[in-house]
Amino acid sequence: MRLPPVLRRSLRLLLPAAAALSLAACNTVVLSPQGDVAAQQGNLIVVATMLMLLIIVPVIGLTLFFAWRYRASNKEATYTPDWDHSTQLELAIWAAPLLIVIALGAITWVSTHKLDPYRPVDRISAGKPVPDGVEPLVIEVVALDWKWLFLYPEQGIATVNEVAAPVDRPIQFKITGVTVMNAFYIPALAGMIYAMPGMETRLHAVMNVPGEYVGFSANYSGEGFSGMRFRFKGLDVAGFDAWVEQARASDVALDRQEYMALEQPSANVPARHYGRVSAGLYEAILNRCVDPTRMCMHQMMAIDAAGGAGIDGNGRDTLVARTRGDLRGTPFVSAAVCRIDDPIPLLVPRS
Repeated sequence: MRLPPVLRRSLRLLLPAAAALSLAACNTVVLSPQGDVAAQQGNLIVVATMLMLLIIVPVIGLTLFFAWRYRASNKEATYTPDWDHSTQLELAIWAAPLLIVIALGAITWVSTHKLDPYRPVDRISAGKPVPDGVEPLVIEVVALDWKWLFLYPEQGIATVNEVAAPVDRPIQFKITGVTVMNAFYIPALAGMIYAMPGMETRLHAVMNVPGEYVGFSANYSGEGFSGMRFRFKGLDVAGFDAWVEQARASDVALDRQEYMALEQPSANVPARHYGRVSAGLYEAILNRCVDPTRMCMHQMMAIDAAGGAGIDGNGRDTLVARTRGDLRGTPFVSAAVCRIDDPIPLLVPRS
């Protein structure tokens, strides 16, 4: 059924209004966050948008004006078919965008260094620097399939899909992954940063307002991705101490065996606490050697840096000795790195 022209025009006017109303309920946490780093990033988005609108709005307005002013039915409009150049117009067309680009470039350069996720925060909020002697709270983050593991080396606890920090205290996240790449993101706290296996990224931030906020993975990572969410709790000092004691009350310890069970893929995992954590667990996760039969990645890189191992390796300084005969072609684990004149064998076959 063909709609009458009047109704079609009315619908065209109502559609933009309906779209605007549908956006009214959107969560604007990115532009009104509770963490100082995220707030600075939100302000950067607003400033960059306003600078670009200084060009976009006049261009759109002039486009509509010219289309109306020089329409075919307007016989009073100036008609100059031989016109091809205006120095004043060229200066206006090129100078204004150039100034905007220079301003955006300067703002981007400054903010890129100031908001570098690896750079420790130097203020709690605007006009409030970090007090002398205040050390950041270190939280080690591991992206698993499909859940988040948080380790607190200072407090000796660990949690799954729940993380907490005191307000107005800098936080240092050390972030790694186990399988595929994920993106660690708490919109109210700071920008996102990737979690990758065998690598460590860092994120510095500070929360200014107590409350409970949502964190999640912002990079698709498979079947359980949609349930890979966690809670971030901003607490006062007393509340954070009580939360730590609650975690310590758990009689479950996160040792290597427990971790290897936790590492198995699972989705929509409820929050859980571990009262104790094995020493060096995060470093073992980072270096991919939680299983004691595996060589740690940093050990392997040290051997490679020394020229490699084995019969064909560089034997001038060090090598991992191997025996001949029965062990050739058999999986083995290095027992030590030795000098070339040390006795062999130093390799034992895997059981």
